[in-house]
Amino acid sequence: MPTKEWLEKNKDKMKDYKNQYYQNNKEKIKQQQKDWRENNKDKIKDYEQTEKRKKTKRISSWKRNGIICDDYNKLYEKYINTKNCEECNVELVEGNKSNDRRCLDHDHETGLVRNVLCNKCNVLRK
Repeated sequence: MPTKEWLEKNKDKMKDYKNQYYQNNKEKIKQQQKDWRENNKDKIKDYEQTEKRKKTKRISSWKRNGIICDDYNKLYEKYINTKNCEECNVELVEGNKSNDRRCLDHDHETGLVRNVLCNKCNVLRK
């Protein structure tokens, strides 16, 4: 078993080894992953419903969409705890199809967050 010091000194070597191993065993690894997902559907479904996963998914989505923030955890807390639209004061709801659903409004040019709004106000804002 390699020591911590050896691993630290040989990061590139280990990275190359792992990449080569993956290339040589790609189909086997993919099949193992597929089998694991098939055998653990309930675990996956339960995990997807946890608050931790929802938070991680939401923050990843914000980053992917260009939202810039110094503290995403603080922003998430504001987003979750905002109960009414900061523009029209309508009560915000969860879900994807309602005009009253919660949206994080941001400037598309700078990526900076402006408000937590309902979908209707978010779409109307320029």
